[in-house]
Amino acid sequence: MSTFSEIPWIAEHIELYKTDPEKAHMWDSSHLGGPGILPTLLLTTIGRKSGEPRPLPLIYKEIDGAYVIIASKGGMPNHPIWFLNLEANPDCDLMVGAKPVKARARVAEGEERERLWNELEAIYPPYADYQKNAGERVIPVVVLDPVG
Repeated sequence: MSTFSEIPWIAEHIELYKTDPEKAHMWDSSHLGGPGILPTLLLTTIGRKSGEPRPLPLIYKEIDGAYVIIASKGGMPNHPIWFLNLEANPDCDLMVGAKPVKARARVAEGEERERLWNELEAIYPPYADYQKNAGERVIPVVVLDPVG
């Protein structure tokens, strides 16, 4: 089974987070057709089947002291593996630039979800198309609350 870290541009971004976390934090997505500089964090979940750490860079926004991410999987009809890992174990590690953060994940619901979705869609407008493409799946908005 392959992991996202085997996709070349994702592997490069993970490696950049290890070698130059500030450059990785404000990541230039233009070489992949993205809108340019995007804020990213490195989320590390524990694989629900493997028990192994699974790092993945994701677009985020810090809101009210928490880090908010979208489980879009590009609008696919199923949730991303990292989200399933967080459902199984909501405790995770983040790198936000050079800053390590221990966090616990939760899914935003109702008005909170709408408000946070709108804030992230403002950073990355393709999320609107992703939700259309996802069909019946409501794309989760995940709040990563710092702990400890």
